Amino acid sequence: MPRATGKSTKTRTTPYDVAEHLRTPEEMAAYLDAWLEEAPDDASGIAKALGDIARAKGMSQVAKDAGLSRESLYRALSAEGNPSFATVLKVARALGVKLHAQAA
Repeated sequence: MPRATGKSTKTRTTPYDVAEHLRTPEEMAAYLDAWLEEAPDDASGIAKALGDIARAKGMSQVAKDAGLSRESLYRALSAEGNPSFATVLKVARALGVKLHAQAA
């Protein structure tokens, strides 16, 4: 039987980062599609989802591919960001995802 040592064991937690779990283009597209489906009116949430995908792919490369500075991309895709639709389209293209429309 183990003996009690009087020392408490602390559980360490780390914040969950979805970007660490977006590994394939299919996972990235499914994540964005889920945001578009579940919260279609949440512009800041959708921008943040694009930011999560950009971080998963590498923010510097996405910024370069989108023709934006890394800083402006971080700012636009933050939870407080409000990117223009042109920026959203550039980022989507750089991420390799397409936005689709369907009848409601």
